Amino acid sequence: MNRIFLLLLLVGVYVLLDIYAWQAIRHLIQGRAPWLRTTVLIVYIGLSIYLPLSLLLYNGLDVERFRIARIILSTAFFAIIMGKLFMVVLLAVDDLGRGLRWVAAQFGSSGAATPTGTESGATPGTSAPAPGNGNIISRSEFLTKTALAAAVLPGAAMSFGIISGAHDYRIRRKTIYLPNLPKAWHGLTLAQLSDIHSGSFFNKTAVQGGVDMLLDLKPDLVFFTGDIVNDETSELRDYAPVFARVKAPLGVYATLGNHDYGDYRRWASPQAKAKNLQDLVTAETQMGWQMLRNENRILTQSGEPLAIIGVENWGVGRFSRYGNLQEAYQGAEEAPVKLLLSHDPSHWDAQVRPDTPDVDVTFSGHTHGFQFGVEWGNFRWSPSQYVYKQWAGLYKAGQQYLYVNRGFGYIGYTGRIGILPEITLFTLERGTPPAKHTKETHWRA
Repeated sequence: MNRIFLLLLLVGVYVLLDIYAWQAIRHLIQGRAPWLRTTVLIVYIGLSIYLPLSLLLYNGLDVERFRIARIILSTAFFAIIMGKLFMVVLLAVDDLGRGLRWVAAQFGSSGAATPTGTESGATPGTSAPAPGNGNIISRSEFLTKTALAAAVLPGAAMSFGIISGAHDYRIRRKTIYLPNLPKAWHGLTLAQLSDIHSGSFFNKTAVQGGVDMLLDLKPDLVFFTGDIVNDETSELRDYAPVFARVKAPLGVYATLGNHDYGDYRRWASPQAKAKNLQDLVTAETQMGWQMLRNENRILTQSGEPLAIIGVENWGVGRFSRYGNLQEAYQGAEEAPVKLLLSHDPSHWDAQVRPDTPDVDVTFSGHTHGFQFGVEWGNFRWSPSQYVYKQWAGLYKAGQQYLYVNRGFGYIGYTGRIGILPEITLFTLERGTPPAKHTKETHWRA
């Protein structure tokens, strides 16, 4: 019942905002040729219907047979919805400003009656009372046209994000200082990939280029922190040979993300869903990756151990909790350094820090940095930060570190704007970080 109520509420809000936005468009086409007004109305209604319809189509189309169609549907959906949101926000700012000016005029007037927008028949997006008098004036032409222009910007930006940002892989290098790191492991290099989402890819050559960039780094170890597919194992078929090339002298270690379990699609039976997951684990194993499903591996070099721990997905809120940290940790207690692979960064504050304070570094992904934001020098902003306390980059609390990878792929929107796909190269060094290093490259949780 709660889900039905929420759905009805969202539909109601969507319809009201759609009507609100239409008022501005209707105002601008007043007095134009009838054929133009009719055409604009039909296009607007068509786009309004497309949004909910595209969601139904996206979820109904077979993942394997209609992959490109699903990509087009999702991209168009986000472009349209963002355009309308931009327009509504600017229109609301204009209406709010005029409303405040009208209220101020009432308090500053001699008390003479002044008709309100409702009394005069004004509606959002058409006209409103001029401050201090009863004359009806047109909505600010400048802000209305700006709002309509702003509605086009998301589509243009998202197109650029697909063409330029989707595969603009960036190598981020981080040095992590661990006082308890054995001398034998000083200088260890490890690369991290996360959130491949192979079901979203549309440019195999570009993806191969990203893998080449990782291989050129020649890391000692490679970690993959989950979400190799969107929904089902079949998505990996064309890309398994590409990622099977990812090798490292000390191995490639992987764990599962929330999308890997097939939780976001309907299955013919629980057995079909379980088989899909087993097929995924088998596929990654055949690629030469060692799957860590609530377990660990102890590596030894010159007699010195180092623990690699992997937990299955453990999230907060609506995200699944298949992970068992205590089970994964068991047997790694005596290792002087413990490196944890855990897909969802929320796990760090919720369990890792309070329950396993001797886990030195946790490697996560999941957020994608929302695939949208701004990173300019030390300034970083993304809508992701309003959902996740740790959403991208390196964090430190006490003697424990967390790194949140921005992701290699994309989902939903098949591009990236500002928050670019990432390959991370870490160097582990024995000792404590210089003060300057801590100040510039570590964000405290």
